[in-house]
Amino acid sequence: MEKALAAQKLANRLFATEAAVDAAMTEAMTLLSGMIETRKEFGLSSSVGDVAAAKVAEAISTLAAAKSAIVVAHGEMADLKLRVGIRTKMIGVMDKPPNQPHTQHLDERNVA
Repeated sequence: MEKALAAQKLANRLFATEAAVDAAMTEAMTLLSGMIETRKEFGLSSSVGDVAAAKVAEAISTLAAAKSAIVVAHGEMADLKLRVGIRTKMIGVMDKPPNQPHTQHLDERNVA
């Protein structure tokens, strides 16, 4: 049972990481939206703050790539769990969506 408990601790860290990336993406999107709304409220040209907005958008894109990487890592860790002989399914401390097929978002980007 020691392996299963160690794996659960690691899974809890994975779930926390997934939630943190989601939260960071949400905050960055809210920031970008607020920047645009404030610029409009002040009656400023679209070019005002354009470089800053582009950098925030770049950060959002980077966070999206991080999220995709974590999702792939999640799938790899699930496979590894089985390879090391951990068959027990324990419940994480954080909300977890129902089982969904793992997708390879990072690979899809390399196709284009």
